[in-house]
Amino acid sequence: NMGHIIRVPENGGATLICHQGEAYDALSPVEQERWGRLVSVNSNSGVLHPLVHEHRITGRKSVWLHLGMTGAVFEAVPKEMEGEKEFRLLEEDEMMLLFNRYNDLLNDGLQQAATPTSRRYTIAHEYAAGDFLVIDNLACAHKAAPEAHNPAAEQGLRVMHRTTVMATGPLDPPFGLPPVVNINGPNPLGQGYFKGGGLGFRWDPHIRMHN
Repeated sequence: NMGHIIRVPENGGATLICHQGEAYDALSPVEQERWGRLVSVNSNSGVLHPLVHEHRITGRKSVWLHLGMTGAVFEAVPKEMEGEKEFRLLEEDEMMLLFNRYNDLLNDGLQQAATPTSRRYTIAHEYAAGDFLVIDNLACAHKAAPEAHNPAAEQGLRVMHRTTVMATGPLDPPFGLPPVVNINGPNPLGQGYFKGGGLGFRWDPHIRMHN
């Protein structure tokens, strides 16, 4: 993902950039195990994406969840027979907990390091004229700071040219799940949250944009 700032708003409006490998490390072992069994579904394309993946170059485990365009989350549940899995869709209240936990995880990375062995893993980039950012979407998450969503008359007008480069290959989901489902079709499991279109699951009604 590449962004070239054309016009910097007069009153600021940062982009928060979070290292997803560090964010994974910040999860508890219990969360790491469960998140490793979750797969999100894009609310527009129906493409499936694991919540935990290994970066193709570094091999580091990283988290990933689109706060703005997710229409469902599959969970692989171990069956009694070793090695086999069955699937369920998270319910709305579970989605709410997951999305808020992920959002908190991104924001927690902005805080000062709590111990000598921990460190901040999120930065707030305030733009200067001509800035050109290149972000590895499989290693870093990014979102606009809250003030960036204020009206242009209040915050100033920000103009940015953004380009997204196609990946070297598909990031297929684990557990034998298909790479794409019909997110606008019927719920494939009959229960759980499954909804396509728009900005996806509305995990916080007070946030005007989730990207």
